[in-house]
Amino acid sequence: NLKLHQDSSGALNTVTGYGDGYVEINLVRHSGSILVLPEAPVIPWPVSSFEELSPELFSMLVEPAPEVVIFGSGERLRFPHPRLTAALTAKRIGVETMDFKAACRTYNILMAEGRKVAAALLIEG
Repeated sequence: NLKLHQDSSGALNTVTGYGDGYVEINLVRHSGSILVLPEAPVIPWPVSSFEELSPELFSMLVEPAPEVVIFGSGERLRFPHPRLTAALTAKRIGVETMDFKAACRTYNILMAEGRKVAAALLIEG
């Protein structure tokens, strides 16, 4: 388990901790998959396993139009089939895949740099 210290500004969604089966955004614990953007409410992402991923789930990020989506694929690194992220690619939205923990850290770094980033965090359960 890892605890991260929240930026004192409090204006942006920051990953403040994570561990087996959960992630904390601004000290609020989430035990299901979520979509996180710096300046929007945290969105529940209705998926609980890698095998359940669908194009519709990734399409939920088309309208917020981030520059890049950081996909946290769960405990281990697994790449989604390109057909799953085709709607994002068509809108020139990059998708970077990494394991859940690396995705949390990378989202925080990009968000702190002022990048228009989104995190799609798969929490399997």
